[in-house]
Amino acid sequence: MQMKVRRRSNRERREATKAALLRAAREFFVSKGFAETGTPEIVAAAGVTRGALYHHFADKKALFDAVVEEEAASVAEAIEQASPDALSAREALLRGGEAFLDAIRERGRTRLLLLDGPAVLGRARMDEIDAAYGGRTLEEGLAAAMEEKSMPHLPLAAIAAMLSAAFDRAALAIDSGADAQAYREGLVALIDGVVGGSGQER
Repeated sequence: MQMKVRRRSNRERREATKAALLRAAREFFVSKGFAETGTPEIVAAAGVTRGALYHHFADKKALFDAVVEEEAASVAEAIEQASPDALSAREALLRGGEAFLDAIRERGRTRLLLLDGPAVLGRARMDEIDAAYGGRTLEEGLAAAMEEKSMPHLPLAAIAAMLSAAFDRAALAIDSGADAQAYREGLVALIDGVVGGSGQER
């Protein structure tokens, strides 16, 4: 009996092509950097044509933007999985912070999100991406702490931005070989200073 082979729809083919381009581009951007990566090597590694690349992305920078946003989304997902609503605000912030430091250690993420991302896309675009992903999770955690009254009502965006900068600095230091445990302990103390914890659940 002859079995019918299901053909992929046009949408499925487009999504597969885009995914292949993102995978190939990520590898080159991580290993060579944005400036040293050429689109011909990306399309060759992805097994697609240059026309397919420019059908999905306006240029190399747009492709890089998509790679960076995909990485930011993965980090935010890890944070959200580690900090469910059932936790107290303080515990959610602590676990979310740990999840961030773990997720950012995925090969190439520190370079993509904290080094090349700002250099290539600019601070304003990186702030937009952060606001949609990691920054959003941090603001939500701080807002929950304010609602719980475990911290005073402070300017939410400003406090989140400062804490986010501290986490980014820790991630860069750890990536460069600094004592990870020291930075983790420092960030716990920082969160407890903001949220009013004492190192123990209250």
